[in-house]
Amino acid sequence: GFVSPTLAAQMASTFQRQTGGRLLLNVVTGGESSEQRAYGDFLDKDARYRRTGEFLHVVRELWAGRTVDLRGEHLQVEDARLVRVPDPVPEVYFGGSSGAAGEVAARHADVYLTWGEPPEQVAAKTARLRALAAKEGRTLRFGIRLHVITRDTAEQAWAEAHRLLDGFDPETVRAVQAGLARSESEGQRRMLALHGGSRDALEIHPNLWAGIGLVRGGAGTALVGSHDEVADRIAEYHALGIDEFVLSGYPHLEEAYWFGEGVLPRLARRGLWRHPARVPADRDAASLPVAV
Repeated sequence: GFVSPTLAAQMASTFQRQTGGRLLLNVVTGGESSEQRAYGDFLDKDARYRRTGEFLHVVRELWAGRTVDLRGEHLQVEDARLVRVPDPVPEVYFGGSSGAAGEVAARHADVYLTWGEPPEQVAAKTARLRALAAKEGRTLRFGIRLHVITRDTAEQAWAEAHRLLDGFDPETVRAVQAGLARSESEGQRRMLALHGGSRDALEIHPNLWAGIGLVRGGAGTALVGSHDEVADRIAEYHALGIDEFVLSGYPHLEEAYWFGEGVLPRLARRGLWRHPARVPADRDAASLPVAV
């Protein structure tokens, strides 16, 4: 709500030219209403999603090279057009667990992102989104946002998870959970339900740990285990239709190396990952630097 759709479409076109087509656009409708009001935005949650739908309609029409006139509920543009359309057109990533979010994703997203819920919940969510997109004559790809703690052995990985848990100050946990309980986000509600604010029974699915969500809003689960176990869980999600994995860990750089050196080669051997760079004929893909 803080930038015009025409300007956003034009900026995206410029980014594509400057980066050689590397832009991916993740659209976030807005945080909590109290946060939005601090920035001068007084729409409620459902209205923000309707505005997002208008925004993405204008952006996509402009990217298609069309001239746009819109007098919508929230946005108005007249004779809007781009001098140069982006090539390629950036893919739009979008998330949200509410009904309003699903409608926008079905009409406008290329990739629907979910936070790291257990596989059975992810399967139900993706099935719902597929059905919504089908009504619009569209198909979606799916991605998932997770943290990861991967080590040479499961014991080492869980020891690291327990080390992090031991560092969570109980008062901080209570304060964070109280704040998150007031959230308007359906996705946040689903994250909180995975652990209920308790330190007990945090492994909610094999190798899926909800401990991160005790002190962090948003994506609150991590894949924890040996490199083989983490690769198994990624394969399990992939079998549900998840093609893109947005991963991080603590500390960020070190965990990226653990994953890149330990898990990616295993995924490559299973045919689930390939290095994005061209592999020279005389070199094996596993010998190349990995990108996370």
